[in-house]
Amino acid sequence: MIETVTSDLATLKNKSGKPAKVLVTGATGYIGGRLIRELLSHDYKVRVLVRDPQRITDYPWQKNVEVVVGDATDPAVLAQALEGVDLAYYLLHALMVDKDFELMERQLAEVFGRVAKEKNVSRIIYLGGMISNDFELSPHMSAREETGEILRGSGVPTIELRAGVVIGSGSASFEMLRHLTERLPFMVTPKWLLNKIQPIAIRDVLRYLVGSATLDKKMNKDFDIGGPEIFTYLEMMQLYAQVAGLRRRIIIPLPVLTPRLASGWVGLVTPVPVTLAKRLVASLKHDVVARDNSIRELIPEAVGGMTDFKSAVGLALTRVKDLEVETRWSNASFPGTPSEPFSTDPSWAGGSLYVDHREFVSTDSVSKVWSRVEAIGGKNGYSTATWAWELRGLMDLVIGGVGLRRGRRDPETLMEGEALDFWRVEKIDRQHMLRLRAEMKMPGLAWLEFEVSTLEDGKTLLVQKAYYHPHGLAGHAYWWLVSFMHGIVFPSMAKKLSGGKSRKPVSS
Repeated sequence: MIETVTSDLATLKNKSGKPAKVLVTGATGYIGGRLIRELLSHDYKVRVLVRDPQRITDYPWQKNVEVVVGDATDPAVLAQALEGVDLAYYLLHALMVDKDFELMERQLAEVFGRVAKEKNVSRIIYLGGMISNDFELSPHMSAREETGEILRGSGVPTIELRAGVVIGSGSASFEMLRHLTERLPFMVTPKWLLNKIQPIAIRDVLRYLVGSATLDKKMNKDFDIGGPEIFTYLEMMQLYAQVAGLRRRIIIPLPVLTPRLASGWVGLVTPVPVTLAKRLVASLKHDVVARDNSIRELIPEAVGGMTDFKSAVGLALTRVKDLEVETRWSNASFPGTPSEPFSTDPSWAGGSLYVDHREFVSTDSVSKVWSRVEAIGGKNGYSTATWAWELRGLMDLVIGGVGLRRGRRDPETLMEGEALDFWRVEKIDRQHMLRLRAEMKMPGLAWLEFEVSTLEDGKTLLVQKAYYHPHGLAGHAYWWLVSFMHGIVFPSMAKKLSGGKSRKPVSS
């Protein structure tokens, strides 16, 4: 059970003296999902804005929040979401957008600020990024800074909290640190590993976010938030190794590794895709240390003070080990991206659709077959042809995709909307159906679907279908080029999951 960490902080009250109504954007993201739990513990009336309500069905707080469905780029949707709201948490970003992400971030902030002003929202709280001390900003950090300026200039008092590296189970920064350190006992690294960084534990970030709600209503200001210690990234890696019980790493920083090469290297070694790695790496090129600690005078520290780095790492590793990773960076979606419909949606009528259809009959029970289906991927693998899946994952990494390194949140159970290797869990109906949507790089859209049912003779039927909707000539060529691999991986996967024998599909 995940405990709340801000229970001693005050609660913002509305004009009637009751806990305020709060809007949380980015509810499926790493920070947002945890913040909602903290706000509910303070009796806030929480409303969330999500593009797909199925993405939050398995969160424990789902039944305790009001849900508005839509895209944050749509003013009409924002007007509905911000209606009657006292306080809004702005946790939106476009980091995973390949092109023009700075423009999207600017547009997101402009429309949000404008509608918040129209709806008389009393405060916006925005979690941004800490600015480097030399003010040489990467495109990512420049966009984060501009977002804060736009929100503070909207006419709605805005508290901008600027954080650097956030240490907590499931954060992109922590996963990058963890995988680099665990997988590479010896490494030649970029020069930026020698830059100064002030990491902060996720529990302290949540404390500042919740505590900011009760600051002076007229305050319109940015604050740096950092932990109690300052390290180089190299020192953080060595300290991580120490906490994790690993041998001291042999790390040799070299000036010849460019940010482009470094981000590609990070993308290959860690679960962080190249697009995100490139922006995270660019942000680490300069010292990132809090310019002042004035926020500590306004929001009281927890009993025992702020969380030191080694304690934060220890807590995060315990969560990973005990399968209590509450939220993950990889589960977040971003505004402006279409929610891809399933391949049988009427809008596909008239389009090409390739289908690989397999059926296997098993003497195992439905529940036993289903348990194998739901445990697919991650360290559990997919089929006896492990090499083929690893090759496809490597191909995806090389061209900037996510590869297989995102893994699973839990080795046995799945939640709708969460990431699973290079898939996204699109729909799950336990004991009956699982549908995965592909997020690997390819010239088309793909799904993998499993259905489990009981036959008249009491045996169990597993139906496995892979759907592929090609984009253009390249999409058709792709399907035929990889079809030889399908003949290897798909039959062995269905056989492994069912534990039975193949039968000819009734229909295809």
